[in-house]
Amino acid sequence: MRAIGLLVSIGVLALVCVASIAIGAKPIPLADVWHGLVADEGVGNDVIVRDVRLPRTLLGLIAGAALGLAGAVMQALTRNPLAEPGLLGVNAGASAAVVTAISFLGVTSITGYVWFAFLGAAVVSVLVYVLGGSRSATPVRLALAGTAITAVLYGYVNAVQLLDSAALDRLRFWTVGSLASADMATIGKVAPFIGVGVLLALALARPLNAMELGDDAARSLGAHLNRTRALSMLCVTLLCGAATAACGPIIFVGLMIPHLVRAITGPDMRWVLPYAMVLAPVLLLAADVVGRMVSRPAELQVGIVTALIGGPVFIHLVRRKKMAQL
Repeated sequence: MRAIGLLVSIGVLALVCVASIAIGAKPIPLADVWHGLVADEGVGNDVIVRDVRLPRTLLGLIAGAALGLAGAVMQALTRNPLAEPGLLGVNAGASAAVVTAISFLGVTSITGYVWFAFLGAAVVSVLVYVLGGSRSATPVRLALAGTAITAVLYGYVNAVQLLDSAALDRLRFWTVGSLASADMATIGKVAPFIGVGVLLALALARPLNAMELGDDAARSLGAHLNRTRALSMLCVTLLCGAATAACGPIIFVGLMIPHLVRAITGPDMRWVLPYAMVLAPVLLLAADVVGRMVSRPAELQVGIVTALIGGPVFIHLVRRKKMAQL
């Protein structure tokens, strides 16, 4: 049944991808969508399909998969059902690096500051791991270190933006999370990192299954706790760092999707991870389509839509009397 459900999820993802290409400020007939994909003549709707909608959809596809996998790994690593990638300071590190690049180094294009965002996410993840105890790190210490660093870095980001109006103008779309500035150059820069992160996440399924039983049980099953935690943090850094660099800090996708997936598959990470990799882009692209539809001819940024959906879901999860323990 789980295999059939995964195939159905892939079919739903394909339909959402088509909707993402066809729906926007200018609706495009499905026949024109197909023509633009397979017989681009460089005119009319072909330009919109190939140069605007297709890169946007591809970015939503890989960024959604990255955020869903990162959230599932985070919740398993910390054994906290309310954890999401921002818990380790990845979003805060990327934001701090981008605001520094824009305000102090004069970087103005997304292809320029995507590397700063990724570097900031990586540095903060290493710092959280060190402050959390390195080899003696525990889920609680990692979460506390990530929360503390996140608070400091977002204070820095807000201060710089208040003092530098130019940085505020350039960051205002990136900081709420958006797919609108997608292009093939950006996708080409982040896709290799996301690809490595996906492979690493799938390889960690069995060790994470053991760690969900607790440290003592995991050791008795032969799991290497420190190695698994270090590789999990590297995986989250690659996945969430690359997605954040390209799209900005999109929240709640990594929180909501693992809960939905576990309701379908149970706690087995060998199924949770593939499902999360498929269903997270469904949510992200669907939210992007909704954002384009509700405010035509303008659009509502995808990060705002996911926040509007995720806020009530988060409250529901917190208020549940019998929240599933990982």
